[in-house]
Formats: sequence, C-alpha cells, structure tokens
Amino acid sequence: MPAFDAIEVGQAMEALDVPITAALITGGAIATRDYFPGHIDLEAARALGSQAVFMNILTTNGLVQRFVQGWSGPQSRLCDLKIKLGAPNYPGDTMRFTGSVTDKRAQDRTVEVSFKGANAMGSHVTGTVRVRFP
Repeated sequence: MPAFDAIEVGQAMEALDVPITAALITGGAIATRDYFPGHIDLEAARALGSQAVFMNILTTNGLVQRFVQGWSGPQSRLCDLKIKLGAPNYPGDTMRFTGSVTDKRAQDRTVEVSFKGANAMGSHVTGTVRVRFP
C-alpha cells in the first residue's frame, strides 16, 4: 500500500493477472443474483451466439475494485468509479489489469486512477476511479 504523500501522477500500478474460469463467471453471476442465461448456462450462451458463458458487469466491477484496492490498501475508499465494457471475458483466458495515477488532490487526500483490464481479444474493461486515502 503506498503512502499518500509518496504517490505521484504517472505512477504505474503493479499489474494483476486474473485467470478467467467458468466457475468465476457463473459464481460471480450467481453471487450478484444475475441469472441471465448467458452467464450461467453454456447451451443458452451458445444459443445467444456466444462461444461460451461470459462475465457479467457486476463481476467485472468487483474485479476492478480488487485491483484498485489491492494497490491502495484496505483503509482506502473507492469513490466515483466509472467503467466501460469492451470485449467479453470467456473461460480459459486471462484478464490483465494495468493502471496508473492520473490525478492527485492533496486537499481531500484523493488520487484518480485510470485502469484497463485486457484479455486476448482486447480491452474487456477500461475506466477511472477516485481513491480516498486515510
């Protein structure tokens, strides 16, 4: 966890690789009460034109929070999270999160982080989040 005073704009965050499994996709959908068939049933997903079950937005959002708070530490608060989805996450792939600090405000002890989670098909998720430090 970085100390707020040591953070600088442009500072890179340590990358995080997340293996994408069917259990992660279906478990995340069920845990978030998203019972859309494309997230939990292979045949239903294929009937929708998908190659496999695909990750829901709430699971993606949780993984974004894991990445950012893994860098900023458990005492930080995530504020103003903005994400945009791109390529789907399918089982058997890996999503690599990367990010960097794009803004720092001493008056409220916050930094803005820009991030990307990419898989073999390209960007799965991109966005920004403001992080408040204690």
